[in-house]
Amino acid sequence: MTRNRKSGFTLVEILIVVIILGILAAIVIPQFTNASQDARKSNLASQVQTLKSQIELYKLQHHDAPPQLQTNWDQFTKCTNDAGTVSTAANPVLPDPTTGYQYGPYMQTTPTNPLTNHIEVVDGIGAGKAAADKGFTFDKTTGVIHGIAVDTSAVAHETDDGVTDVNTQATIN
Repeated sequence: MTRNRKSGFTLVEILIVVIILGILAAIVIPQFTNASQDARKSNLASQVQTLKSQIELYKLQHHDAPPQLQTNWDQFTKCTNDAGTVSTAANPVLPDPTTGYQYGPYMQTTPTNPLTNHIEVVDGIGAGKAAADKGFTFDKTTGVIHGIAVDTSAVAHETDDGVTDVNTQATIN
């Protein structure tokens, strides 16, 4: 007589595999939870560096006068003349030396702070100026710009590189 034996996994074997997969998931998943926040910090650092470069170019072309970013980003996203007046042409993003609006644009679009999701600029640099509902701080006298970050305690900080507090040089979590 021959026996018909069905091959397969027992319930215990399946449970062991599920438990091992659960342990591996518990180890791996926390490694990725901070990845999106780290990416946003890197994005902010890159944006601030680009903004600093473009502010220097603006100052160079406008007789060392910094842009007025506290009102809006028009001086950066549209063409301007020597005095910093924004072009009112039908297409203000195309430089036109014949009308005097030959400078800019310095940015293709208005920059958004990826940590706060805001575009607004706060006037001035220093303690107490950073606000969680703003995107950047800008000192119009020196032309220095910083991003704003919100740490785990929901306190807003000016950042120099998207990670470090300007005033205390502490790392923002």
